[in-house]
Formats: sequence, structure tokens, C-alpha cells
Amino acid sequence: MRTSVEQEVRDLIVSKGRITFADFMLVCLYSPRGGFYSSRRDLLRNHFGTSPASHPAFGALVARQLEQMWNLLGNPPVFHLIEVGSGDGALARSITRTCRRTSPKFAEALHYVAVDYQPGWPESSEHPTDRATRTEDATDGSEAGQTTGVQRVRAEGIGAFRNVVGCILSNELIDNFPVHRFAIQGGKVKEVFVTLAGDDLTEVLDEPSTPCIEERLTDLRLSLAEGYRGEVCLALDDWCRQLATALDRGFVLTIDYGKLAGDLYSPQKTPDTLFCYAGHIISEDPYHLPGRQDITCLVDFTSLMRLGERQGLSTLGYTLQSRFLENLGFSSFLELLQAQGLSAARTELERLALTALVDPEEYGSFKVLAQAKGVGPGVTLQGFGAQE
Repeated sequence: MRTSVEQEVRDLIVSKGRITFADFMLVCLYSPRGGFYSSRRDLLRNHFGTSPASHPAFGALVARQLEQMWNLLGNPPVFHLIEVGSGDGALARSITRTCRRTSPKFAEALHYVAVDYQPGWPESSEHPTDRATRTEDATDGSEAGQTTGVQRVRAEGIGAFRNVVGCILSNELIDNFPVHRFAIQGGKVKEVFVTLAGDDLTEVLDEPSTPCIEERLTDLRLSLAEGYRGEVCLALDDWCRQLATALDRGFVLTIDYGKLAGDLYSPQKTPDTLFCYAGHIISEDPYHLPGRQDITCLVDFTSLMRLGERQGLSTLGYTLQSRFLENLGFSSFLELLQAQGLSAARTELERLALTALVDPEEYGSFKVLAQAKGVGPGVTLQGFGAQE
């Protein structure tokens, strides 16, 4: 039985003859008729884990970096933190709790805005590890489960924001931006389009729908072999414009999985850069059950840096999540765990949740990028202070 999203895709193809993969991905993930991220409650129960959901130490360590940013800006009376793609609010809760508990002056200045296309904060906001780490309840008892000190905004981006002094933060957001797929055929760049062959969704190569695909590859100075297939995220251009327009003075902190272009577009072989997730099952077939599986693509951090720089966002640091968290004092949380007097079983569960944040097989291999606007030269952020 076809999903509503699959029927929507088929209707688009019938009306247009074919569609770009970016259009296909956009419908599958964000269609109001049942796109993957339009079913937030099911997503929370059955889908992937994230660093904030693994352990609140992640948000506590990010909070330390944010406080340093506030200090570097001269301790403005209002420090706006715009989290884009706030999801279930786990990161917002751990950051605001930490600030209230350890940095009351920063907490007073902090104005947290949680932005999401489809907010999915549960009625009960307690993190499963909160009892063990002795953190206070984050909800104010309201019917919507509003987290204290956090303004929740339903929006697809940050286009409406202006004059932000503070930080724009995202965690596992950009990997879900729609991508155009391409292939090298006859020494030329061809685009992958989605169409129908009889009753089946299939692909066809043709001249690109936009010159921007080849321009991006040329800008990266890539030399790709015959038959090479890959993706480019043209949505990064508009995203960087939104960041630069919204931010008056401050920082952009991006945490996601991806690579620099030289590694992402390996000339030796076609990379495995696009994945699909249904529950905890990984697939490379994006045409299976449209709307019922996540479609995600490794982030091209080289393009993110270059496009940002062209919009006036300087690059301050780029590193592994494991190194970022270690620079911010990750080891202190392991030491604290041993002193809590928990049972051996509970201590081991906590240890596993904590170490997942820095384990290269879990979240430790994610990348962290810091950019800035209107910040003086020579700034070194604590999370990037020990880069090689």
C-alpha cells in the first residue's frame, strides 16, 4: 500500500515528467501529508538517538562554550541563543539547567529560542539519566511542557530573525537539507532525476536542472572520475545568507556528521554519503517507503566554511566532537560519575551513555564548526583550543 507521501511524489512526477532528487527528498522529509519529520511523536519513540538524548553532559559542556562566547562579547545584558532544529528540546533543557545551576549571571542574560519545523517536545520532558545526575525538572508544569526560560518557535529556518547578539546553534540539522545528486557521464556532470518506469520509481541522468551543481564542484576544484556519483547541497547557500543576515554580532556553532570536501568527494571511489534510517535499520535505498524513513547526507564542511566566509562569517574552528567535548572538560563528568555512589549497574549504564559522546563509533566522530561575525581577531574558543 502506497504512503500519502509516495502518492504525492508520483503526482509531482506525472505533472512534471521528472523531479530532482532534492525535490523528492524535500517531500519525503517535510510534506505536511506525512513527511518523515511531520510525524514527530513517532520519530521520538522509534527513531535514532542523538548526543543530547544520550546524556545531558553534552548540553552541559556546550553551555560552557556558550558562556565563554558571552564573555568574549563583553557580557551583553541579553545573549540570544537560537537553536535551529531543536527537536524534542533535550539540548535546550540540559543547557538551561546547567546555566541556572552553575552560571547564574549568564543564565540571567541567556534568551534561549528553540526553533523547529515541527516541534516535538514530549509532555514529560525529563531525560532518562536526569535522576542519576541529580538535575532538576526542566518543565514549568504548563500544558505544553514548556521548558523554563526557553521560547519555542515553529519555523522552517531563521529568515525572520534579525539583530541577534549571541549564538546560532544547530545539532544534526544540516544533514537533512535536501541535496541534488549527480553523476559523471562522458566526462560531464549530469544530474540524477527521479521519474517513473512503469509503476516503479527510478532514476534517469540528464543535463543539470541548474548550473549551480557544476559551479559548486568547480569551486571545490574536484577532479572526479567517469561514473562517479555524489551529492551537493545547494541549500547551504541560502542557509549561510540566513545566518549572516540574522546575526549582528556573535557566533555560529554547527555540530553534525560530515567531512571536508577532499575526503567527502574521494576521487578513488564513489563515496557512501547518503543514508536512510527507519527505526534503527540503515538503508541506502531512498525510494523504499517514501515518508517513512529518514534521508540524510554527510555535510560538506568545506563548502559551509567558504559560503559562510563570503557572507562575512569567519571560521574560528573545526574539530571532532570528541576533541571539542574533551577540551571543555568531558573527563570531569566521568570523575563525577564515580563519586555519585550509584549501583554498579547504574554506574555502567551512565558510563556507556557518557562515553558514547566521544566514542568514534558513536557520536565522537561528528564534526564541530565555529564561525563568527563582528568578533575581534585572535579569538580562541575553549572547545577548539587543542586542535592539531
